[in-house]
Amino acid sequence: MEDIKLSVIIPCYNLGLYLEEAVESVISFVVVGAIELILVNDGSTDKNTLRVIKTIKTKYPDIRVIHQDNQGLAKARNNGIAIAKGTYIIPLDADNKLRSVFISESIAILDTYTEVQVVYGNAEYFGTKSGLMGVLPFDVEELVLNNYIDACACFRKTAWEAVGGYDEQMPIMGFEDWDMWLRMMVKGFQFRYVDCVFFDYRAREGSMLSNAWEHRTMLLDYMFSKPSLQHLSYYRRCVLENRQLKEEPSFKYLIGVLVKKLKRRLGF
Repeated sequence: MEDIKLSVIIPCYNLGLYLEEAVESVISFVVVGAIELILVNDGSTDKNTLRVIKTIKTKYPDIRVIHQDNQGLAKARNNGIAIAKGTYIIPLDADNKLRSVFISESIAILDTYTEVQVVYGNAEYFGTKSGLMGVLPFDVEELVLNNYIDACACFRKTAWEAVGGYDEQMPIMGFEDWDMWLRMMVKGFQFRYVDCVFFDYRAREGSMLSNAWEHRTMLLDYMFSKPSLQHLSYYRRCVLENRQLKEEPSFKYLIGVLVKKLKRRLGF
């Protein structure tokens, strides 16, 4: 039996309506190396969700299923990753879908570049919204300001261990991934962006992320008050002030004058 190279972790709380699509997106293709799929039932109370989980386990007996009391997304992911046998980890939300290129590209990069700890790419919207969810190559300034790297990224299990996993004490769920990326960044871990669609992101009303955005200020205060991230709070303020300054009319005018002078000097 081959060693397990990568584990896909799917936490699920009452999302049985979409769960089969998420599972099928992982197991419907073949890649080189063994892939493990772990489904974490985070105390679902919806009868349809429980039925779907039972059906999936019957249809795909190799899928590992964890049943736990409702403990939240961070705990569900952590519990799944803790028992994962894979060297690499991909968390997949129960309402999204994975693309085969994500797994193959991530394994290839992490196998080749030992200094890289996290691999991420773009997503395609579906559901109530369509189009490309394009992201950016890794940028410290941008990550401090915005959560632009989705939770659906591939990382080494050792990197997750090094930062203590997802923060299970977050007051509101939704920014656990951002918080962990920041803690990995200050550890000096390298991120690798691939300009390719890695997964399909379901846009829908009432999602966890939309609720987190309503409490964004409180969550930012919580995250950046951590000892390991406190210095980023000052850096964040400086970046915001600098960007605001660049929007000032006087600054824009000065830049415009300098550009014109430079063009004249260069003969344009």
